[in-house]
Amino acid sequence: MQRKIKLFDPIFDSKEEEALKNVLWSRYWASGSGVGAVSKFENKFQKYVGSDSCVAVNSGTAALHLALSNYNIKNKEVILPSLSFVSTAHAIIMNGGKPIFVDVDPKTLCLDVEQLSKSITKKTKAVLPVHFGGYPCDMDKIIQISNENNLIVIEDAAHAVGTTYKKKQIGSHGDAVCFSFHPVKNLAMPGGGLISINDKAHKKFTKNLHAKRWCGITNRKGSIYDVKELGFNYYMNEFSASIGLIQLQKLKKMNNIRKNISKIYHKKLNLEKKIPMNNDCSYHLFWIQVKNRKNFMSNMAKSGIETGIHYAPIHKMTMYSIAKSLPETDYASKNLVSIPCHPNLTSNDIEHIVTNVNKFSE
Repeated sequence: MQRKIKLFDPIFDSKEEEALKNVLWSRYWASGSGVGAVSKFENKFQKYVGSDSCVAVNSGTAALHLALSNYNIKNKEVILPSLSFVSTAHAIIMNGGKPIFVDVDPKTLCLDVEQLSKSITKKTKAVLPVHFGGYPCDMDKIIQISNENNLIVIEDAAHAVGTTYKKKQIGSHGDAVCFSFHPVKNLAMPGGGLISINDKAHKKFTKNLHAKRWCGITNRKGSIYDVKELGFNYYMNEFSASIGLIQLQKLKKMNNIRKNISKIYHKKLNLEKKIPMNNDCSYHLFWIQVKNRKNFMSNMAKSGIETGIHYAPIHKMTMYSIAKSLPETDYASKNLVSIPCHPNLTSNDIEHIVTNVNKFSE
C-alpha cells in the first residue's frame, strides 16, 4: 500500500518528548508573567534573529494584533498584500485601521514595491509586507520608501522563520516582525507566536506588550497587581516554549533540507511558474502554478500526495469585498498549489512528487 505523503509534517524526536515530560512533571505548565521556558525562548530567539527584544505569544495572529496595537493606527491606512492568510488583515481591523490591499510581484508573490509607492496617501500609517512562502520581501526598498514617507514597517514573517535578507535574519529589519510557530511551520510548536522588536522605543514597547499579552496586568508584586489598559489572554505556555527551544536548535539543519528539496524541484519540475530559487528563502511553502487546479489536486490526491492552496485573496472575501483590480494576485490565486516540502520527505517521496506534478500539470 502506497504511503500518503503529507503536505506538512512536524519534525520531532526524543528531545522534544523529553522536554514535554520535564514540563509535565514540573507541574509548572503556564504563567502569564512569561518566566521559565518562555523567557528562555525569547532570549534565544532574540540572539538568533539579532533584534533588540522579543515577546512570545500564543499565535501568529496574536503577534500581529499586539504589534499593531503598539502604534496608533485608528482610522489610518495600512498597506498590505491581499495574498496572505486572513489574520494579516484582521489584525489591522482589530486595531481600528483600514487595510489597503496592493498587488504582488508575479515572480515572488511578495509585496510589489512599485504598487506600495503608488498606494501611499496622507492617511497611510504603516506597511505590512508578507514574506510569502518564506521568500524574503525587498526590505531595502520597503524600508527606504517607508522612511521617506514616515511609515512604520511591521512584517508578517509567519512563513519566514530562518529566512535571511542580505545576510541578516528576518526579524532584524522592520520596527516589529511577527512570527508564527503553528505546528505546520518550520519551527513548530503546539501553538505559538512571537514579536521581534527593532523600534527605537523597543524597551517601552516590550514592557507594554508584556502587559497586553496577559490581560493588561502590570506592577505585579506577589498577588497584588494593577491593570492600566485593555489586554488579552495571549501568553505562550511552557509546553510550547520547551518544544520551541529544541526546534530552534534544529532550525538551520531543517531549513537546509527544505532548500535541498527545493533545488531538486527547480531542476526537475517542468513548470514555468514556481517559487524562485533563493538561498535566503526558508521554503515554508513550495508553490507552483498550474492551469487546471481542481483536476491537478484531485489527481495528486489519488496518487497519495497531499496538496494545498495558499491562499484565497483577502480582498475577495465577503467581509472585505473590495472592488479593486489586483491582476497578479487574482491570476496567481486561481492557479496556486502548494506541494510537500519538508524534512520528513524521503528521496522516493520527492521523486514520486516530481513525477506526478509533471504528469498532471500538462
